Amino acid sequence: MIDGYLFKVTISLTTQSYLVSNLSSNLKLVESVCERVVSKFNELFGEADVITRSPGRINLLGEHVDYNDGFVMPAAINFSTYFCLSESRSSTSRIYSLKYNESIEIDSYNPQRLNKPVWANFLLGVLRQLVDRGYNTKPFHCVFDGDIPTGAGLSSSASVECGFVYSLNELNDWRIPKKDLMDIAQWSEHFYVGVKCGIMDQFASVMSIKDSVVVLDCRSMEYRYLPLSLTEHKLVLFDSKVKHSLVDSEYNVRREECEQGVEILKKINPTIKSLRDVTESMLADSKALVGNKIFDRCLYVVQEISRVQHATDDIAKNNLMAFGKKMFETHEGLSKLYQVSCPELDFLVDEAHANPSVLGSRMMGGGFGGCTINIIKKTAMQKFVNDLKVKYANRFGFEMVPYYVTIEEGAHTVVNKTKNFSILA
Repeated sequence: MIDGYLFKVTISLTTQSYLVSNLSSNLKLVESVCERVVSKFNELFGEADVITRSPGRINLLGEHVDYNDGFVMPAAINFSTYFCLSESRSSTSRIYSLKYNESIEIDSYNPQRLNKPVWANFLLGVLRQLVDRGYNTKPFHCVFDGDIPTGAGLSSSASVECGFVYSLNELNDWRIPKKDLMDIAQWSEHFYVGVKCGIMDQFASVMSIKDSVVVLDCRSMEYRYLPLSLTEHKLVLFDSKVKHSLVDSEYNVRREECEQGVEILKKINPTIKSLRDVTESMLADSKALVGNKIFDRCLYVVQEISRVQHATDDIAKNNLMAFGKKMFETHEGLSKLYQVSCPELDFLVDEAHANPSVLGSRMMGGGFGGCTINIIKKTAMQKFVNDLKVKYANRFGFEMVPYYVTIEEGAHTVVNKTKNFSILA
């Protein structure tokens, strides 16, 4: 029990199975991050009307192809951002970041971008889009915090953006469709944060279900869920603990390079709309026109789009060995063709490739630092992790940190007093 919140039997049928099967794991989270957020909210504003959880994400395969109309395979994870909100009795809204121990006061009817603090723009962009779409939120109080490691490629930014718009939707009972929630969060990332991301991160944060990966067609937005059976294996992330300064600027450069390739290829074949429409043979025939660098960028994307399509069969057949091989192939492409890796990430993948207990490994996220994602046999996992930590420290002079992840539900409500709903006990 936390500050008077009780588990209510009156929960909706659509969420009941999830809550029953996940109550114990949710309560464990409540004792940590959520409890801190609730406690701080009580201290500042009293009892919250709405508490929500918005997860980070992993991407098993399909890196850097969402903005090329490709296929991706993300899933939400057990690292999350929690939000507490209530209506404000004043004319202004106040948002408090527990992580940075900072608060801002804003006019929720006319939110403007700020130079400082930087974290505020993730939220202000969401508010700006809501206002521009005709959703004038009543003044509110908000406290948020999370346990998603920043700079690790787990999409902490999308977790914040999606969690915030989801929370405001709950507080105001707007019933905004999930697709619009994702679009609003992505707009904030593009225009208030400055990263021209694809839709994958926001989609995973909102739409994921437990113990399944999402296979998302980023062109049509059609999707399906594939159960991921990991009875003898574990998903482990190795955080390189580096984030080279290139990551944000080069992300946008890679997107521009892909667009340049498409523009050149369209002159040969006007039916091409994106790299989704390009085959390896088409690209090879046009290598002299696009140039070596653009060719390499496009080749990786074309190969990765095809790789994900074949990998869906591996997951459906529970052939983790074949799937893991494709993960290694993806890293090779990201490192050599797309050139978004770094020595630390390459070292971690090389060590994984040399160990028979690791079925697959690759860098994950924008690149130039962050994490590798690995599928490791449980019986050999701890020894490999311990040995790798020593080797990494000896090579680079600082620590690699492992994260043991599970696949969880997308953004959801923990408490909504207005609907007599709670999963806290």
